[in-house]
Amino acid sequence: MTKQVVIVPTGVANIASVKAAWARLDAEPVVSDDPRTVRDAAYAMLPGVGSFGPAMQALASNGLDEALQARIEADRPTICICVGHQLLFKSSEESPGVRGLAVIDAHIGRFSDEVRVPQFGWNAVEAQPDCTLLQSGHAYFANSYRALAAPGCAVALADHDGLFVAGLEHGNLLGCQFHPELSGAYGRALLSRFLER
Repeated sequence: MTKQVVIVPTGVANIASVKAAWARLDAEPVVSDDPRTVRDAAYAMLPGVGSFGPAMQALASNGLDEALQARIEADRPTICICVGHQLLFKSSEESPGVRGLAVIDAHIGRFSDEVRVPQFGWNAVEAQPDCTLLQSGHAYFANSYRALAAPGCAVALADHDGLFVAGLEHGNLLGCQFHPELSGAYGRALLSRFLER
């Protein structure tokens, strides 16, 4: 039976690439901005490219913020990538005064000017021993902001301007600062493990 993945539009996401990634795994990607559909879906994805504030505003305008919070609280399988991953946190230096989904009680900060910003390209991901979905390997990143910690989560780390949270897991919640849909065999395997959870 084909598994359906509901993709939550933020207005700042490359929907085409994530739909193609799910289709390659024989899943059925469906874009929906209906809060009930998002809340109750068997699998959901929150993608994002762009800025924390506009993405959060787009979610809140449709009630999708509350739908996502409800599904994560109910431990329904949810994957959040790039800016979608950052929206799991309470706040971001990118958009002062804008509250995120606040599923994770931590802050998103900017890389310092000591390194290339944004970080574009492949970087090593080191999964910590308590990870079950995330594995060590190399993934594709495109980010100017990152979390230094994710309290209560199993994490994978990457190093750019010091160690930061490349990915996180908490129950059936999976967050990826990197782009699994652009990360070749590594990303494909991760998405496949998510679907099999």
